[in-house]
Amino acid sequence: MSDITLDPIGVFDSGVGGLSVLRAMRKQMPNESIIYFGDQVHVPYGPRSMEEIQKFSEGITRFLLERNAKLIVVACNTASAAALKYLRGRFPDIPFVGMEPAVKPAAESTKTGKVGVLATPATFQGALYASVVERFGAGVELFQHTCPGLVNQIENGELDSQATRTILENALRPMLEKNIDTVVLGCTHYPFVIPLIQKIVGENVRVIDPAPAVARQVNRLLEANGKQAQSPVGDQIRGEATMRFFTSGDVAAMKSLLPVLLGVDGNVESAMWKNYSVF
Repeated sequence: MSDITLDPIGVFDSGVGGLSVLRAMRKQMPNESIIYFGDQVHVPYGPRSMEEIQKFSEGITRFLLERNAKLIVVACNTASAAALKYLRGRFPDIPFVGMEPAVKPAAESTKTGKVGVLATPATFQGALYASVVERFGAGVELFQHTCPGLVNQIENGELDSQATRTILENALRPMLEKNIDTVVLGCTHYPFVIPLIQKIVGENVRVIDPAPAVARQVNRLLEANGKQAQSPVGDQIRGEATMRFFTSGDVAAMKSLLPVLLGVDGNVESAMWKNYSVF
C-alpha cells in the first residue's frame, strides 16, 4: 500500500496547456510529485462532443489512479466544462480540481466594466461558463473570442511568431476599441502567450492567469485531507519531488516543448489508447 503523502498529483489536459497549471503548482508546492498526461493524439478537445470528452477524461483518470494519484487536476477548461461533474460522480472518493474562467476576479477588479474573455468554443458553450457569468458577471460587459488556431500554435511551440501574434491581434484589437481593461484567459494553453498578449494590450490592461488560483485550491484540498507531501520527500535526492510526463501523441515533440514551456528537461513516456482505455 502506498504512502499517501508521497503519492503524486495527477494532472491532465488535451495537450501541453495544462503545463501552465503544473508550473504554478511546482512554484507553490515544490515538495509534491506530479504525473502529467497530455492527450495530444486528440488535441484539441474543443470541437469534440461532450460524451467523447467524458470518455477520454475517464480513461485518463483511471490511468492516473493506477499510478497512485491522490488528487486529479483537470487542467483543461474544455474537459472541466464537459467532464468535471461526470468525473466526480464516477470517482466519488477522489478529489478533483478543475478550471473555470476567472470572471469573478475580473469583475471585481475592472474599472471600465468591460472585460475580454479568450476561450475555446466548447468552454463558451458549456454550462460551467454560463454559471460563472450568471454568478459573477452582473454589471460587467464581456467580450468573447475563441482565438481559432491558437491552441495549435502553442502546441507547436510558436509562442511569439507572427502567425500567433496575428491570431491574438484579431481577438484583442476589437476588444481594446471597446475599452476593456482586463483579459481573462479561459484556456490553459493561453498563459504561455501572456508576454505576447501583454505586448498587444499594453501595461494598463490586466491579464488574468487562472493557474496560481488553481494551484492554491489544490494545496488547500491536500492540506484539508491530510495528503500533503512532507519536506523533504522520502529519500529522494535533495528532497526534490519528481515529475513524470506521458503523452498519447508524439513523445519527441512533447519532450522538445518542456524546456520551452517549463524551462526544464524531462523524460516523456508514451501512452496508447484502446477502446477509451489508456495504457
